[in-house]
Amino acid sequence: MKNDLRQQLHLEPDKGWLNDPNGLCFFKGEYHVYFQYSPESAEGKSGRCWGHWKSADLLHWRFTGTVLFPDSPDDRNGVYSGSAFVKGDTLYLFYTGNVKEEGNHDYTTSGRGANVILVTTQDGHNMSEKRTLLRNCDYPDYCSCHVRDPKVWEEDGQYHMVLGARTLDDKGCMLRYVSDDLENWKYEKTVWGSDCSYMWECPDEFVLGTKRFLSISPQGLKHEKYFSQNVYSSGYLDIDKGTYTEWDCGFDFYAPQTFKAPDGRRILIGWEGIGDIPYTNPTVALGWQHCLTLPRELTLSPDGGILQQPVRELQALRKESAGLRSGGTVKAQLPFEITGTTQDEFTVEFKDVLRLKKSGNEFSLEFTNDSAGCARTVRYAQLGRCEDIRIIADKASVEVYLNGGEKVLSSRMYPDSTELSLTADGIDAVIYKLDGIEVISDE
Repeated sequence: MKNDLRQQLHLEPDKGWLNDPNGLCFFKGEYHVYFQYSPESAEGKSGRCWGHWKSADLLHWRFTGTVLFPDSPDDRNGVYSGSAFVKGDTLYLFYTGNVKEEGNHDYTTSGRGANVILVTTQDGHNMSEKRTLLRNCDYPDYCSCHVRDPKVWEEDGQYHMVLGARTLDDKGCMLRYVSDDLENWKYEKTVWGSDCSYMWECPDEFVLGTKRFLSISPQGLKHEKYFSQNVYSSGYLDIDKGTYTEWDCGFDFYAPQTFKAPDGRRILIGWEGIGDIPYTNPTVALGWQHCLTLPRELTLSPDGGILQQPVRELQALRKESAGLRSGGTVKAQLPFEITGTTQDEFTVEFKDVLRLKKSGNEFSLEFTNDSAGCARTVRYAQLGRCEDIRIIADKASVEVYLNGGEKVLSSRMYPDSTELSLTADGIDAVIYKLDGIEVISDE
């Protein structure tokens, strides 16, 4: 069957451009997912807005439409990324309002306004008037005009906000602010890294178990075979150790955000895409581009790192199953899931699409067909002993979880057909046919 490239498991827009997930939260019995959205351009050339999905169970979703527009003096050039904070029966949404002044500016050292704006809502999609909380003059004088992406939380009886920033001498950092009332914010300190990045985007400070982490999307890191292979990277800092670990080693992952589910789970959702990519997405010609990752549960590993696995709710999508064993060949219809145990060296191949291979301490995801990868070639991950694998393949993407989620690789893929021929060596696994999630639209 010819592949129409419409995702069945991942949230994506019916039309236009999607990028960063924003305002992730659980509010009044429902999960809320906002996202940066250009509804009139699959290339992101129309005004940047916020779109909104909500769900009671992470399986059945409703798209309520475009809920924030660049329609005020302080966000007239874009409603940029931000976060959500739930207080009583009110949802507080904080975001960056982007302003570009006319004149001879580089929009890094001059000409750009980066305003922290607050709106509130009682139902998730009907918004209050906008209130500007912070402007460029409220940031340290060594900051450039690139300050954005507020993440807000409550801790120890006080409200906290972090912002990603770029200094005038091109160093990435994070600004911390505190407040007693969610509206009046006071600068607290700047957090510096030891990397060579020139900008930190999408900061997210959170506690998992007994450990504190800082998720960031640094721009300008040196590209290496096993590290920062993409144009831009995303990872987390272990604040106690000072170490940086990438969230995802695949081709398409950026700008993740986490939130706490009502049962206490820490859940992460990222953008299954990246800006300024050297590869392409054929859905642009069909009128839309990009999707979000599957929601992922975060847990601590025995060594104090973070493990990622698709949320357990997705197991309800599993239907009929078949075995995939070493030396065997099976045909599978997208979307599907492969889960099983591995020998320390193994290979899984989607014929004429891609090859997943572990040899020694190296795992690779390599496209074997130019049209399926659309200029994506190969990505690597360093991995010691590997005992299990989980692969979730949608109609236009694949997510690979290794060794309990110690390593993850996410990529868009574009096979011609929804029926794939699978071969394997060194694994003992089950293939599940998957139902799709349900998404209805109010538009």
